[in-house]
Amino acid sequence: MHRSKRFREIDKLVDANKLYSVDEAIEILKKCPPVKFDQSVELSLKTGVDVQKSEQLVRGTVVLPNGTGKRVVILVFAKGEKIKEALDAGADFAGNEEFFEKINSGWLDFDAVIATPDMMRDLGKLAKILGPRGLMPTPKAGTVTADVVKAIAEVKAGKIEFKSDKHGCVNVPAGKLSFQPEKLKENIVTILSAIVKAKPATAKGVYLRALSVSSTMGPGMKIDMQTISEIQGAKE
Repeated sequence: MHRSKRFREIDKLVDANKLYSVDEAIEILKKCPPVKFDQSVELSLKTGVDVQKSEQLVRGTVVLPNGTGKRVVILVFAKGEKIKEALDAGADFAGNEEFFEKINSGWLDFDAVIATPDMMRDLGKLAKILGPRGLMPTPKAGTVTADVVKAIAEVKAGKIEFKSDKHGCVNVPAGKLSFQPEKLKENIVTILSAIVKAKPATAKGVYLRALSVSSTMGPGMKIDMQTISEIQGAKE
C-alpha cells in the first residue's frame, strides 16, 4: 500500500510500541509535517467503568484555562427580554420558534446550544437531532439556565462537556496545535483532573486505564500513565 511522503515522515517520528509523556507527545505532534489548517489536539481516554451500569457514566464540564482555540458559534433558545440579553452577551443566534423550524429543515450552523428553563419542554422535540451531536442543553452542563449571560461567557471562555461513550471512552478536544506547549499541557492536565473528579462513586479498580494524544491529521501516541501522577488521584 502506497503511503504519502508526509505519513512516511511521521512514521520516523513515532514508535508505536513506546509509551510517551504528555510533553513528548506534544513535542512530536509539533514536529510532524504541517497541513494547511490549525489542527485540533485531542485526547482519547479509556476508563475502567462498568459500561453496563448507567450510574457509572462519566460526565461533566470543564473550562480550559487556555480556551479551545476555536470560535464557538452559540445558539440560545429563549423568549422575551432574554433574547436581547443573550445577543448583547455575545450569542450568535437567539430566539425560539424560528430556530425550531430551521433546525428541523437541516440547519446546524452552530457549535453550542444554551436554553432557558422555560424552553426545555419545546426543545425536547429536537432531542433526536441535537442529542446525537452532543448539542442538547442539560442542567448538569450548565447550558439550561436563566443566567444566559454567565453561560455564554463560560462557553466563550473555553467550557467544554465530556461524556464517556458505550465503550467507556472519553474523547475530548484539548486545544489547537498552534498553542504553546505549556498551554496545551495545562489544558490536558485540567481535563484529566476534571475527569478524575467525575469518577462515579460505584466505579472500582483502575479508573484511568489508557490515554492517547493526537492531532487532527497527526499520529496518536499512547501516554505512560505513570507520567501523569501530577494529577491528584489519577494514579491508583
